Amino acid sequence: MRELLFNTINKFKSQVDYLEIRLERKDGILISFQGPILDSITSSANFTGCVRAMHKSGWGFVSFNSLEDLHGKVLLAMRQSKLVGKINISFPKSNIKEAVVKTEIKKDPRKILLSEKKELFEHYNSLLLSYSNKIQSTQVAYKDEVKTTYFTNSLGVYIEQERLDVVGRFNVIACEGNVVKQAFESITSRGSYDEVLNLDKKVLETAERALRQLSAKPASGGTYTVVLDPRLTGVFIHEAFGHLSEGDNVYENERMKEILVLGKQIAMPQLTVVDSALIPNLPGTFVYDDEGVSANKTVLIENGILKNRLHSRETAAKMSEETTGNGRALTANFSPIPRMTNTYIDNGNVSFNEMISDIKEGIYALRMLGGQTNGELFTFSSGEAFMIRNGKIAEPVSDVTLSGNVFQTLNDIDAIGDDLTFTSGSCGKCGQNGLPVGVGGPHIRIKNVLVGGR
Repeated sequence: MRELLFNTINKFKSQVDYLEIRLERKDGILISFQGPILDSITSSANFTGCVRAMHKSGWGFVSFNSLEDLHGKVLLAMRQSKLVGKINISFPKSNIKEAVVKTEIKKDPRKILLSEKKELFEHYNSLLLSYSNKIQSTQVAYKDEVKTTYFTNSLGVYIEQERLDVVGRFNVIACEGNVVKQAFESITSRGSYDEVLNLDKKVLETAERALRQLSAKPASGGTYTVVLDPRLTGVFIHEAFGHLSEGDNVYENERMKEILVLGKQIAMPQLTVVDSALIPNLPGTFVYDDEGVSANKTVLIENGILKNRLHSRETAAKMSEETTGNGRALTANFSPIPRMTNTYIDNGNVSFNEMISDIKEGIYALRMLGGQTNGELFTFSSGEAFMIRNGKIAEPVSDVTLSGNVFQTLNDIDAIGDDLTFTSGSCGKCGQNGLPVGVGGPHIRIKNVLVGGR
């Protein structure tokens, strides 16, 4: 593979400003249950590839599922780039030349019988369905996938990279009268099948969360001091701020260019926000991105000051900033664009008990059920919530939505916990939905949050 890709690149690279070829092989298993029914068992083996060519900042892109006539595909991508290119930009030389990255696998899912995987998740599904007669339905799924990518570009880079993902997902729908609630849990591993074993307790906790919400009274709308649990903290910083940090979202938006000026104070002085692909065993972790750039730890906000943004090769060149290793593509059917990896609010020094101790009436919001962002505005629905009364966690409440302006909210954070926790997630952007990412943070306390209820 190395010789084929190098020879092809070398033959054509003098005809455009930049040229790359990316190939991808994937082998995987998917098992899913819908209620008591085994919905599907799928075994797949896929090969995809793409060529990207750039000429005077114009891109040509061709994807394929066969190496037949690779030269013709390169020629087509180059012709496309020359039809749209107008402005000269250049990428700096790469300090990476050749690398082979193998995943360290402790317990290989490929060595586990399909029948054993089915029986395990059938057991989890039965636990949920039999837990209470109020459990109306379930969606339970198992997935494992091994992906190997081959990347070569005209800067002299050649990278082979292997990735393993093992995923278990559990969704519970509970019903009582006209009230319907749901709870969700996801387990992921980058290195071992063991992570999906012995999950009975975690699976039943998912059912308990759904049932607990059935008896929760709707929250009264108003302005509250709100404490977010680590999962909701991670989702908040990913959705409300992380996407604004991606280079294309800044470069293409004049208002964001005015707001997101490097060196500007945009958050409370104790807040630090990081995007890092270097944290072991998280969904957004890798060694090289999909443009052959080394993975990085990028501090986005440090002590309230905007320090960096997230870049692909193209956005870094256009904005005269350093590449950050955030050029990611869902598959080889897509071009890499600036995407987050594992994004989190860093630890503070306040314990959870200290954080709630002086709140007379507030809300403790956990996990995320849904939400949307529109530029700097956000609205999130929590998966579960409780009232805080006189410094103690009190009764559960439902229908809690949190709304606000992200920059005002970053300044309204007045306590950061000491319990940084990471969870798995998936991200959608520009039609590339389901990209594996990590989200994280500690508990945080935010004053003056507009809470919608009933």
